[in-house]
Amino acid sequence: MTQPTSQPTSHRDDLTTDRTPVDFWFDPLCPWAWMSSRWLLEVAKVRRINPSFHVMSLAYLNQDKDGLSEKYREFLDSAWGPARVCVAAAEAEGEAVLLPLYTALGNRVHLQDREPDRTLIEEALREVGASPALADAMDSTDYDEALKKSHHRGIDQVGMDVGTPVISVDGVGFFGPVVTPAPKGEDAGRLWDGALLVAGTPGFYELKRSRDKGPDFS
Repeated sequence: MTQPTSQPTSHRDDLTTDRTPVDFWFDPLCPWAWMSSRWLLEVAKVRRINPSFHVMSLAYLNQDKDGLSEKYREFLDSAWGPARVCVAAAEAEGEAVLLPLYTALGNRVHLQDREPDRTLIEEALREVGASPALADAMDSTDYDEALKKSHHRGIDQVGMDVGTPVISVDGVGFFGPVVTPAPKGEDAGRLWDGALLVAGTPGFYELKRSRDKGPDFS
């Protein structure tokens, strides 16, 4: 495994300069993935990275797991719809729609604390210029194979015992970081540097401590 590299940049840098591709897999309803996605967008302001967003599914990942609480099972049931819609939108509009659509969904679900029902999803689709009819994918299995393929392109790099988000850069994949609130500015850049350092270390697998608070979206 080679250690990925990413150099500091500044707000004044020309956006046409070379940047390191970074792939980010998210489940639209996961609050921790949302936190990490906002952090990664901050990183892109201070490091030479070019994030691309892809869909994974906590509902698919956990569908055969035992011992999950009834509350979490209900969450997983609700998670199929938004993930399916994101895949349908990507097929209809191209993968570039995923970041703005994810942002439109996340602003409503995570910041406004709304339920991810059809009304919310249609609003988000309209906001990004996509057809609200794509919300039909919520209750359809037509996009499930494409969703599973996208999911596996991320999760297969890190193993099935983690969740979302998954990040891949320069051939190195890792789960996380799980952080709240999302660091901004150079703090975001330093966390990125550290994540690359540990993820790129051969044989490194885990650095963890218990969470003592929930996501802070401020």
